[in-house]
Amino acid sequence: MCGRFTLTISPGQLQAAFPWVEVPPDLSPRYNIAPTQPVAVIPNDGNNRLDFFTWGLIPSWSKDPKIGSRLINARAETLHEKPAFRAAFRRRRCLVLADGFYEWRQEPTKKGKTPMYIRLKSEKPFSFAGLWENWYSPDGSKVLSCTIITTSPNNLVERFHNRMPAILSSEVYSDWLEPGDVEYSSLRKLLKPYPDDDMIAFPVSRLVNSPDNDIPECIQPLSS
Repeated sequence: MCGRFTLTISPGQLQAAFPWVEVPPDLSPRYNIAPTQPVAVIPNDGNNRLDFFTWGLIPSWSKDPKIGSRLINARAETLHEKPAFRAAFRRRRCLVLADGFYEWRQEPTKKGKTPMYIRLKSEKPFSFAGLWENWYSPDGSKVLSCTIITTSPNNLVERFHNRMPAILSSEVYSDWLEPGDVEYSSLRKLLKPYPDDDMIAFPVSRLVNSPDNDIPECIQPLSS
């Protein structure tokens, strides 16, 4: 599962990492992105643009947009089977931009869980594999929403959880963003655990437990 993540770098750093898209110069750092909030995405609509979609996919056929809060993640293994995701997987894929995410470690000698912040050792931004949808409300207004695809964990993340977000390498961005219909088998191989040797995890404050706390202290390592 991926239930919280970050995008803290400056617009200039993000632009350098994604030179083929236009990054808004006023992009604010986010230290505790939570479901139902806007997230930065690049959809496969052929425009190579950065946009902001609601995190929590609302299928086009849904009668109630509240379903999105239950569809923040999609399992890579069953994308082609689930009614909520199969059409989006064939036609509407996106990159969800991030530079870290959180999981929670069970502490055997302590009450509760400790948040763990997980990022690349390089501190560079990366992209989760995502799906997006158009949904129209009864009054005709359009809502663009997305979900983050999860896969089995690598050796680092499995210490905390049995799933991890599917992080795509930059070499396959163009494959994932190819417009139009695709077959499940052609893209399923991209949805694999990211190499654990390139990642680092460390405990952080329980401030992150509340989505109201969107502050730099959320990602500061706990002192030993």
